[in-house]
Amino acid sequence: MKRKVVIVILCLIGVFKIGNAQEQQPNVLWVLTDDHRYDAIRSFNKMLHGRENSELGYVESPQADRLTEMGTTFINTYCQAAGCAPSRTSMHSGRYPFRSGVYEFEYYNNNAEHCEPYLPEQMESLGYQTVHIGKLGVRIKTIKNGKAVPHVLYQTDINFKQLRKDGLTGWGKDWFYELDGEKLEKPLKSTEFFVTEDGEFEYISERLENEFPKYKGTAEKAHRKYDLLRHYNKKKGPQTPFSPGILAGVSSRKAGETRDGYYSSIFEDFLINEDMKFKAGSRTFDGVDTSKPLFCHIGYDFPHTPVLPPVSYRDRFKKYTYKVPAFDEDELKTMSAQQKKQVMNSYTDHFTAAEKQAMIQDYFAFCAYGDDLVGQAVDDFIAYSEKNNQPWMVMYVVGDHGWKLNDHGSVSKFTPWEIDTHNPIIVVSSDKKKFPAGKVVRDYTEFVDIAPTILAAGGADLKAEKFEYLDGLDMADVAAGKSPKRDYIIGEAHAVTGPRAFIRTNDYVFSMQTRPNKTRGKDMDWALKASYEDLDPALYDTNKDPHEVNNLAFNKKYQKIAKKMKEKLINIVLGDNRVEVGWGKGGNVTGTNVYRSNFAPGSHDYKLKL
Repeated sequence: MKRKVVIVILCLIGVFKIGNAQEQQPNVLWVLTDDHRYDAIRSFNKMLHGRENSELGYVESPQADRLTEMGTTFINTYCQAAGCAPSRTSMHSGRYPFRSGVYEFEYYNNNAEHCEPYLPEQMESLGYQTVHIGKLGVRIKTIKNGKAVPHVLYQTDINFKQLRKDGLTGWGKDWFYELDGEKLEKPLKSTEFFVTEDGEFEYISERLENEFPKYKGTAEKAHRKYDLLRHYNKKKGPQTPFSPGILAGVSSRKAGETRDGYYSSIFEDFLINEDMKFKAGSRTFDGVDTSKPLFCHIGYDFPHTPVLPPVSYRDRFKKYTYKVPAFDEDELKTMSAQQKKQVMNSYTDHFTAAEKQAMIQDYFAFCAYGDDLVGQAVDDFIAYSEKNNQPWMVMYVVGDHGWKLNDHGSVSKFTPWEIDTHNPIIVVSSDKKKFPAGKVVRDYTEFVDIAPTILAAGGADLKAEKFEYLDGLDMADVAAGKSPKRDYIIGEAHAVTGPRAFIRTNDYVFSMQTRPNKTRGKDMDWALKASYEDLDPALYDTNKDPHEVNNLAFNKKYQKIAKKMKEKLINIVLGDNRVEVGWGKGGNVTGTNVYRSNFAPGSHDYKLKL
């Protein structure tokens, strides 16, 4: 009889443990890449276009493809701003740029009255251990004793800046205060360097070569050694070994020992060293705390410039010939002035055929290398979680925005075109009810959905007052059909083009200038009074013109559509609780004056019938 009672008790304990495990907060891994075109992922091409490769040619992404089979793909996700810093701020804050007041690469503080805790801070309040590895790109500060000082978002921050100083990279850029063991009278500012497999630094600096004869010709030597293609055009000047922007070349180090490679291996070390310390370069960090759920964000640099794939990947992709995006200068005749500004600044259509091939080959080779690193990190994370009987969730955001490869005659980003703003997200979870394996969600999602999705997974009640500031939706609800269905997505950015907002539907994309200048809080109603021509409008019929080449903003047949989209966009980004802040200049961002525009509250209702 006693034996039967013991068995019953053990069974009840087992049931309790299973139930308790299901209620556990999941470990969360958020992976983000940089300047990553959606067509670098085979499965995305298949979902969107019915083909495995890019329209340009061969791509390779077995790890991302595997994740789409394991989880749910939100194939129609778009970023809020096609620039690193404002895009990453929208992800971390869960707010549109016109609600956070962060529109470009400005530094800002968290002391203004409208500011709220960022995603990792909220996760910490939910009991999580928070960790960041790699690139962050969130330029937030806080005011202490009247000065703006860096604000630490993650409890453990293994950032790329110190790793770069430690030589754990193939390429870097930094200030150098000493050379050959001797202190310099004036530091070498923003000096590029390569690090060889032997740990030797190879510097790229005109000043260095002019002042220290022993270094004469080192930049030219590196240019040839690493087969570099640097950006050049009329605005940037001719290509030299000192030109900015490496668009093609080969890494100075083998696979796994580049900057991104170290992000993955450091993450592995972090997980292996449970409740112990470990070293990453010159620094010592605490390993994973097994008593807490884990929230880790890895910010990979690939395929952002410098585009330097390891030789093993580069050699394979040199075998493929790519279809270079065609450009007809007639496009410039109807192109909006702001978008034309970006195109001319980053113009590449004058490159030779060989240079264009190299640029595309090395970009996709770099993406393939990064794909393997992402797969490594995800596998290590899942293995750690399952070893400790913990639920888990992986969110893979494929690019903070896209990248042009001679699309519209240029490279870079910053414009509202499809190739710059379309960045699908894959969510894989041990909870297959929330994120079913192999599911493809075609409803619109946005980067502002990232924070609420992760917070909800961590146990946050998004209906609580403390989360009312969030602009996005829980993607688990979107996948289940429980959220409002968006007729459109929106965004706004001010970098390079100047202030410009966009609205995209299934059939059209419309964009326009929103402000006369970047002076915060001044002339916020300018667009309401400006002529249609002064708004510098752009309208594309994406069904008839999928590459968004023919601007129809002044075409008489499309005036009704343009007018509806313009009015909706103005009412949302300028009239539905718009925020601008006079942060200050440079790093001295102690301003907290908040300027608001709220003439059309509630306009952002997800509905737009054309």
